[in-house]
Amino acid sequence: MDARLLEILVCPVCKGPLDFRKASHELVCKACKLAYPVRDDIPVMLEDEARQLSHEEAAS
Repeated sequence: MDARLLEILVCPVCKGPLDFRKASHELVCKACKLAYPVRDDIPVMLEDEARQLSHEEAAS
C-alpha cells in the first residue's frame, strides 16, 4: 500500500483516521469498528463492503 495514499485516506463514515493492517489486508477505523478491505492494493472504501470488528479486534 502506498504510504502517501494512507496519509490522505479517512473513514468514509466518520472521517477519522485509518490503520492499515498488512496481515489481513484491511484499513481499520477504530472509532466506527469497521474494517475496509484492500484488494490488489486498492482500498475498497464503501460502507457496504466493510466488515464489523469485534471489541477485541477494535482494541488491538
